[in-house]
Amino acid sequence: MRQADLVLYNANVLTLDEQRPRAQLVAIKGGKIVWVGDNDELKDLEGRKTRKIDCQGKTLVPGFNDAHCHILAFASSLLSVDCSPSSVSSITDIQARIRERTQKLAPGSWIKATGYNEFYLAEKRHPTRWDLDQAAPHHPIKLTHRSGHASVLNSLALSLAGISAESPEPPGGLIDRDLESGEPNGILFEMESYIDKVIPPLSEAELEKGIRLANENYLSLGITSLQDATVHNGLKEWQTFHKLKESGNLVPRISLMMGADAIAASGLPPRYGNDRMRLGAAKIVLDETTGRLHPSPEELEEQVLQAHQAGFQVAIHAIEESAVGAAARAVAHVLARTPRRGHRHRIEHCSVCPPPLLEQLRDAQVIVVTQPAFIYYSGERYLATVTQEQLPWLYRIGSFLRMGLMPAAGSDSPVVPNNPLIGIYAAVTRKAESGDELVIEERVSPFEALKMYTQAAAYACFDEEAKGSIAVGKLADLALLSADPTEVPHEEIKEIRVEMTIVDGRIVWQH
Repeated sequence: MRQADLVLYNANVLTLDEQRPRAQLVAIKGGKIVWVGDNDELKDLEGRKTRKIDCQGKTLVPGFNDAHCHILAFASSLLSVDCSPSSVSSITDIQARIRERTQKLAPGSWIKATGYNEFYLAEKRHPTRWDLDQAAPHHPIKLTHRSGHASVLNSLALSLAGISAESPEPPGGLIDRDLESGEPNGILFEMESYIDKVIPPLSEAELEKGIRLANENYLSLGITSLQDATVHNGLKEWQTFHKLKESGNLVPRISLMMGADAIAASGLPPRYGNDRMRLGAAKIVLDETTGRLHPSPEELEEQVLQAHQAGFQVAIHAIEESAVGAAARAVAHVLARTPRRGHRHRIEHCSVCPPPLLEQLRDAQVIVVTQPAFIYYSGERYLATVTQEQLPWLYRIGSFLRMGLMPAAGSDSPVVPNNPLIGIYAAVTRKAESGDELVIEERVSPFEALKMYTQAAAYACFDEEAKGSIAVGKLADLALLSADPTEVPHEEIKEIRVEMTIVDGRIVWQH
């Protein structure tokens, strides 16, 4: 053994390494783990400059890896008017919060508000342009739904975006309209990229502020790796993230997906980059907002084929049963034409998945990346709105595991908060925030849930050799927890807090 830079001892180490599942001590040198052992080995590892930390029996786990999130959207949301269910309970509340923001901005300045969810509003409906006009007629407003797949614009913002009664629907998008007049009511579905063309981007100062806040949030939750699944990412976003990493404002490691077209146009090879920032999968969004699948099954198969033949992993956003089915068939058809072992093509969300689809996914060796925290934050809505026929097939985490789909977990932040321990709690208990239970047959063990946020998340982006478990030679990315999620009563999992976060062998956050 050699002298270490940092030794964490007297810890309850959950290694997720089958060779040695538990330990008491972890030694780090040069950003890598150099020893995993017992307390009595401390003397062999310490030198004059070794820093020693007595963990006092607390639980050390691999750093959490959020397998599906949206970093810039989260940073932007931290600067926006918070209209999430934890902050507002009615359209009147939303109007009041927007009105407050107008006091700080000159007329004509854009106001961004985020996180509303009509199910949890007293009025049980989406706000409209006219609701927003009452709050701020002289400021263009963009109010983004919690899902990120719908927005509401006020009249001034609609005018600036060039959206009127004569405007046709863009491909894959939907302009909600007054049934009698045909006039847009301000509610727009799947039109984020269209709207964002007319909204001024964050200034450098705003971006830096938002990223600093986001970085602090990630690290405070023990998140040491992020997989950004934003379909609009391209070379410009790659360069932006590169600068943020170089400046030290964004500490967690990043796997950056790009839209399938952008990844082809970038000229970058698969897995380009290094262990701080790497190019991830080709992202494709498949939805049926307009009543039919977009892209069409034929177009989807062609996009998957091109990315697959170029050597890329594909990540397909698919929520509805029809979309999941189309994604499974596209991957199967492409593999039949061009077989490739170890492709690790992914389906993101896979929200509704009946038994025949599970088998199709298994046969195509697809990885499912799911969002357990949706059960906690949106469980009441699912129980009220999902049909009794489809409810048993919702977020089938236990079935994904049993079918060998290697499920990994992400937050989809800013759709819901980032906290992995809430996700672990939801996967284990299948309970909503209200306490209501949702398809309890799909519960998994605490260890299986922890694995989804660490080892399986690393596997989902080809990083399992470098991270996801605590073993000699792996990156020293760790989280120290106040309690052991695999040992405490299930109800207490969501109360566990992160005491310390380590990235690259450096302590980057402490409680």
